[in-house]
Amino acid sequence: MDYAIEVEKLRKEFKSYSSRSGLMGAFRDLFTRNYKIIRAVDDISFTVKQGEMVGYIGENGAGKSTTIKMLTGILTPTSGKVVVNGMNPHKEREAFVRTIGVVFGQRSQLWWDIAVQESFRLLKKVYRVSDRDYKEHMEHVIETLDIGPLLDKPVRKLSLGQRMRCELAAALIHNPPLLFLDEPTIGLDVLVKLKIRQFLKEINEKYKTTILLTTHDISDIEALCERVIMLDEGKIIYDGSLQRLKENWGEGKQIQFTFAKEVVDEELRVLTNDLKIDWRKGEQANSWIAHVPPVYVSDVISRVVARYDIQDINIHEISTEEIIRNIYEEGVAHG
Repeated sequence: MDYAIEVEKLRKEFKSYSSRSGLMGAFRDLFTRNYKIIRAVDDISFTVKQGEMVGYIGENGAGKSTTIKMLTGILTPTSGKVVVNGMNPHKEREAFVRTIGVVFGQRSQLWWDIAVQESFRLLKKVYRVSDRDYKEHMEHVIETLDIGPLLDKPVRKLSLGQRMRCELAAALIHNPPLLFLDEPTIGLDVLVKLKIRQFLKEINEKYKTTILLTTHDISDIEALCERVIMLDEGKIIYDGSLQRLKENWGEGKQIQFTFAKEVVDEELRVLTNDLKIDWRKGEQANSWIAHVPPVYVSDVISRVVARYDIQDINIHEISTEEIIRNIYEEGVAHG
């Protein structure tokens, strides 16, 4: 089996109920409810090979969490096919959960009032992990994530960063071949993020652990994933390499000009209309930003400087975050 995840025409629909206003409306709602069908995930198909680390990204409400919940067996799809680790997540529940690890940034799998190591001990029993396997694998995990000093503390006494490191360790007690991470670094400080990223790289190299990562933090994706799947309104709008995404969309630089006086955008467009340039208003007064292919940078600067009084010029590389924002604004990605 080469694929860790196979998804074909996967769909999830929810009923969204609306309430009628007033007393009469409330009375009528008791008997009939108005609802509309919302398609959170809209016939998506993709595969993830064993050992891949894939970033699954999208804005809030794009359908990321709904997909993860179907892949982990929490939600049943409305239609379509899901095969994860060679199994149907819903039908072979007990065998299936032993083959995955899940970390939801917003939800805990550790028991709140008992020491972390007691939670680990319980999970070890649940997953039927032998003493030898536990010792061999978890010593490395505990050391790398630097959670040794936290093991005898109850979870409620831990900071968010400490808890997330323990959550990650808990998800790996049975050394699953596939790890789902849903916003694993949300709210964490930079050093903890770096530690978690480093650790994920290590387990991927050491055990060929497949990782599907959803995050708002694009630097997580840049540090870990060569491939991204991008979701918008329940549909996949891009599936391919991060590198290609940057090459197709991130070519060029942004030059910010701050003019001494007000300038009309029409004049700027006329000045550069033979070059492929996109002008937009900057946030500061009298500032304009030109999105410029690399070959035209010096040309644009010399034309603008020759024509106008300039107070300041800044040149920026285009960040992955901006590339992704541009794609969402246009609503389509070229493969």
